[in-house]
Amino acid sequence: MTALAKQKKPQRTQRTRRSIKLGPRFLRAFQFAAEKHAGQSRKASTIPYIAHLMGVASLVLEAGGDEDLAIAALLHDVVEDCGGMPMLKEVRRKFGQRVAKVVDGCTDTDAGTDPKPPWRERKENYIQHLKKADADTRLVSAADKLNNVRSILSDYRAIGESVWSRFTGGREGTLWYYRTLLDVFLRHPRNRITRDLELVVDELETLTAGRKISGD
Repeated sequence: MTALAKQKKPQRTQRTRRSIKLGPRFLRAFQFAAEKHAGQSRKASTIPYIAHLMGVASLVLEAGGDEDLAIAALLHDVVEDCGGMPMLKEVRRKFGQRVAKVVDGCTDTDAGTDPKPPWRERKENYIQHLKKADADTRLVSAADKLNNVRSILSDYRAIGESVWSRFTGGREGTLWYYRTLLDVFLRHPRNRITRDLELVVDELETLTAGRKISGD
């Protein structure tokens, strides 16, 4: 063999993700979320609300999120639905500042606000907030929206236009909201969550295009 042939071929480096370890803290967060959301269901269904929180946490972990972000995913609605700012303080005390920051960043109105601002105003304010949010908050928020849009899409296939009666924003407002959120997420490098969110938002818009709004 020639000296050139004897040279070692460059070895391919294989990227390996570090194993994500979930410990007792994650289990405590799951129990905390299950207790706080006990008796709550998803919109117009009998599905326990914890199913949504589990789905969001799963998406976050699959996208490479760590234990803090998985915990934040489990707790992302607890301030909005279960106690407002006092609940955020409890989350911070039990699970730390990073988790509390993401939970706060995923909250558009806390449960202590009475009366709640109008739906469109709340959503526009949240969109503006998300434009300045950090990567942790965007990841959990995008996972939440992906889980929501997948549920809407599945229900739309089953019952059609009547699905929009569940939403304060109706068809046009709901589609506007998720499209605008997607646009904000896509200002940043894509990840598996935002890529999938783009697919389902596109599919939902395609399915509903030209359809008569129920009740018209």
